[in-house]
Amino acid sequence: MIPFNKPFLTGKETAYIEQAVASGKISGNGMFTKKCQHFFESKFGIKKALLTTSCTDALEMCALLLDIKEGDEIIMPSYTFVSTANAFVLRGAKIVFADSSPNHPNIDVSKIEALITDKTKAIVVVHYAGISCNMTAIMEMANKHHIFVVEDAAQAIDSYYNGKSLGSFGHLATFSFHETKNIISGEGGLLAINDERFIDRSEIIWEKGTNRSAFFKGEIDKYGWVDLGSSFLPSDIIAAFLWAQLENLEKIQNKRKLLWNAYYKALDKLAKHNHFKLPQIEENASNNAHLFYIICKSNQERSELIAFLKLKGINAVFHYLSLHKSMYYSDKHDGRSLNLADYYSDQLLRLPLFYDLELDDVDYIVSQIQSFYEA
Repeated sequence: MIPFNKPFLTGKETAYIEQAVASGKISGNGMFTKKCQHFFESKFGIKKALLTTSCTDALEMCALLLDIKEGDEIIMPSYTFVSTANAFVLRGAKIVFADSSPNHPNIDVSKIEALITDKTKAIVVVHYAGISCNMTAIMEMANKHHIFVVEDAAQAIDSYYNGKSLGSFGHLATFSFHETKNIISGEGGLLAINDERFIDRSEIIWEKGTNRSAFFKGEIDKYGWVDLGSSFLPSDIIAAFLWAQLENLEKIQNKRKLLWNAYYKALDKLAKHNHFKLPQIEENASNNAHLFYIICKSNQERSELIAFLKLKGINAVFHYLSLHKSMYYSDKHDGRSLNLADYYSDQLLRLPLFYDLELDDVDYIVSQIQSFYEA
């Protein structure tokens, strides 16, 4: 069976974990945490980076930093993972879901401005598959209306828009290191702070609502409870694992891009025969090869293809279900139809893509897709 995903190990993860243990400091904010945070700040132009136990936690920190409260409205795509919305719902916000673009599962930027009201506090954009939204238009719109932008860059490490790193545009941004991502630590995430107004408070929220970070910097002689917060920082053991991955970022990315391009080239002929649609890379956006998908003609066809591939030893899967139709939020949604979000929910199919996948595996997967459509 070719799995959908297989975590890749560089070979140095356990050695770095041993180093962390030997250092005598395995709780949060140790030497490997600092290495990883500095990596994001120096390579991706982020003003302040804080490791978190998950991307979900990083999103919850965003909601705290923006002082989200009951009655505030947050605009975001319906086609995204539940964490994107849940972080803000926990603070009492109303989620105003936007539809996807006709050419890509990302939020349709042309639909955002009509959703802005005097209660809108932030726009949360999701860079689906690591492909950027139109950040120029989004930031201009946000500045015009004096609202914040949060980038959910969970899938977007080492991806760019107009040559600038995703996660460095918004006032705040979040990344994921879940085992399905390009760079992993099993679970794990990162908060990127690009607006200096939030830096000091982010460290307080990160440290359970205390000014502990200032204490360790020697800025105060004792620390205490000064704000809301939680235990958002991960163990240095997780950071040690992550550091081994970040050291190999270029190697990992090169292999994933090789596989992505092989899929695209091999499936292009079938796509041109109108069997399905292939991913489109938005203008001025780069491709970090996070995932490869096709868009089937119907939900039934997708289900049949998934079942067919499973019989051939290939695990292909669908992705998000539209959040505006979810059991939890459907009765809170304002009733607007979001047809393109539903379209991607019903028809998008993800193919296996991970570092240890080989080009021969891609050839086999493509051959089985071809046999399905040409039978």
